[in-house]
Amino acid sequence: MTAPFGGAGRPAPGLPSLPTPPSGWPVGSYATYEEAQRAVDHLADSDFPVRDVTIVGVDLMLVERVIGRLTWGRVLLSGALSGAWFGLFVGLLLAFFNPAGSAFGPILVGVVSGVVFGLVFAAVGYGASRGRRDFTSASQIVAGRYDVLCQPRNAEKARELLAKLAMGTSGSGTSPA
Repeated sequence: MTAPFGGAGRPAPGLPSLPTPPSGWPVGSYATYEEAQRAVDHLADSDFPVRDVTIVGVDLMLVERVIGRLTWGRVLLSGALSGAWFGLFVGLLLAFFNPAGSAFGPILVGVVSGVVFGLVFAAVGYGASRGRRDFTSASQIVAGRYDVLCQPRNAEKARELLAKLAMGTSGSGTSPA
């Protein structure tokens, strides 16, 4: 749960300021996060006080999916492109504060400088790895199952509502606790 403008220094009202284990009674257990989200959405649609509900991922795993192979060409192209974007940003700032009024020169200098620095930093970083990690990947934390917990004062009502949801959509893989 996040709050607008709420950072680490300002937690959302009612939430603990330090990491704490979740509390409440299990009212449902689901194989996917999407199913757990749908269950909580069903509770919200039924005018249930969802402030008492928590979704807890159990049996966490770090999953790293390999996207592709890294080559010198891909590394240098990626470095050049990211450098060009940063250089364009710097060039636009320089052009904005340029008293002469010409925007083309500062933007061109920014983009060219960005490409050069992007190429150099990408080549140095990739060369330092000496081929130990010649692939790109995306990491994600996933859970083996997702439990929906509810504070004891409303847990029985939540179980009843989730049982109605499971009966109404048979075959969805949901199971009330």
